[in-house]
Amino acid sequence: MAPIDENPLGVHLPLDPLPGHYSLGRLERVLRRGEFAVTAELNPPDSANAEDVYERAAIFEGWVDGINAVDASGANCHMSSVGICALLTRMGYAPIMQIACRDRNRIAIQGDVLGAAAMGVCNIMCLTGDGVQAGDQPGAKPVFDLDCMSLLETVRIMRDNAKFLSGRKLTSPPKLFLGAAINPFAPPYDFRPYRLAKKIEAGAQFVQSQYCYDVPMFRDYMKKVRDLGLHEKCFILVGVGPLASAKTARWMRSNVPGVHIPDEVIKRIEGAQDQKKEGKQLCIDIINEVKEIEGVSGIHVMAYRQEEYVAEMVHDSGVLKGRQPWKREAGRTDALVAERLHQISEGREENQQAMAELAAHHTPQQTH
Repeated sequence: MAPIDENPLGVHLPLDPLPGHYSLGRLERVLRRGEFAVTAELNPPDSANAEDVYERAAIFEGWVDGINAVDASGANCHMSSVGICALLTRMGYAPIMQIACRDRNRIAIQGDVLGAAAMGVCNIMCLTGDGVQAGDQPGAKPVFDLDCMSLLETVRIMRDNAKFLSGRKLTSPPKLFLGAAINPFAPPYDFRPYRLAKKIEAGAQFVQSQYCYDVPMFRDYMKKVRDLGLHEKCFILVGVGPLASAKTARWMRSNVPGVHIPDEVIKRIEGAQDQKKEGKQLCIDIINEVKEIEGVSGIHVMAYRQEEYVAEMVHDSGVLKGRQPWKREAGRTDALVAERLHQISEGREENQQAMAELAAHHTPQQTH
């Protein structure tokens, strides 16, 4: 019988501590038990409506062990990662909070780490972040007070030494499982395993890779990782995702930093009668290949605007081997919460409409 990773006093409460574990969350437990983990990325809404987050998270229930809350990925503004995590933790989900160094300095970031841990966030992903020129507000002022390495070190010091970077003591240090990103598909290729080693030394305990569409290249990377013994020091999750069409694949290859898609992959999708279906099957095929590579501990599914296919792809690949990740049981208050959120949303729209009508009929007085 599979272990039940849930606090009996409430799904929103942390799990009991276990020896050798740094966090009180489910993802670390799954990985340390040697089970093949599945994480997925939640497409953040351009909205202040909590329902938009819950609807997107519900798609993943029973299929993933962690949900990434992205931090203005691509330097484009959406609902914040800390806001999404606040919503997810109260419902019992296991968020992986991404922190990008682009937008906040070390003072703000350390405060966010404490706040996130207090809300029940158990996993933090440390990223440098894309430059502001990659997004739709290129005039924004970048910060980059820290980078991914120094951010990992900062959070590790807060967790293990119970102090801020200034040396001031923490009364209750955050209990966190630390993650980072890797890209085996970007030059210089020979340097990539050594960069992973540096991230592990800085504090990374798990990593998620950029999209993998070139399995032979990833195999070469993993061979070097194993030669360095890094697979025994860090859990490696391979980034996978469906391609909606050959046109999408070409656009990603040209416009998304760090994405490598071989010509033969694009030709395979282009030659299919149903390109979206073929892109989904390609993702399943890649999952089935990478799951057999020694040192791979899981997959990270990035199905942008195709989240509804995540369950099908995970099921058809068989990576869970009959195991079902945590699934939220419907509570008696769920209907009341959903109704209240709907009322709030409707009220907001009515208020905005009333204000618009008032403004339209109001003639401002002239001032002298």
